[in-house]
Amino acid sequence: MNLVRLRTHYVFSTGLLTLLDSVLFHEYFYYTLLFSGIVSVIGNSLIDRIGHKEIATRYGYIPVRTPLTHTIPRSIAWGIISVIPILILLLIYYYGFNYHEYYFSLNNKVALLTLLNGVIIGPSHMLLDVFTERGIYVKKHGKWRRFALTHFRYDNPAINGLAMIAGAVMIYLAYL
Repeated sequence: MNLVRLRTHYVFSTGLLTLLDSVLFHEYFYYTLLFSGIVSVIGNSLIDRIGHKEIATRYGYIPVRTPLTHTIPRSIAWGIISVIPILILLLIYYYGFNYHEYYFSLNNKVALLTLLNGVIIGPSHMLLDVFTERGIYVKKHGKWRRFALTHFRYDNPAINGLAMIAGAVMIYLAYL
C-alpha cells in the first residue's frame, strides 16, 4: 500500500464527504470537515489494508488488490463497517446528556450523517481506483474480472495531484 496513493484517497474522500455533509450541517463546516476526515482515514485505510495482499513473483513481491474490498457492493459494506465504532461512540456521547428534544434531533441527524458517510466512503475509494492500471473487480460470467476506465499508474503524481485538487475544491465549495 503506497502512502502517497492512500493520502490521495484521504483528501478526495474528505472533500466529497464534507461537500455532502455540508448539505445537512452547513452551519457546522469545521465540524463536518473534521468528521469527514476521520471517516475518510478510517474507511480508506480499512479498505486498503484488508483488500490488498502481496504475491511473490520472480521480480519480488507485488501488491495486488483483491475482490474482498475492491468491488462496489463490498466497498459499501466495508464503508458501513468502518463507521460502526464512530456511530457507537456518538450514541454513547449523545445519550450521556439528559434527554432533551434538541439533543435527540441532533443525534438523529448525526447518526444519519454517519451512516451516509459510511455508504459513500467505499464507492469514493472505488472511483479513484477505477482509473488505475489495476482497476476494481466486477463479476463477469461468474468470475471476478478487473475493470479499469484508464490505466494510470497508482503512483502517478499528476493524476494523484488532480484527485487531491478535486478534493480541495470540494472542501472549498462546502465552505461557501
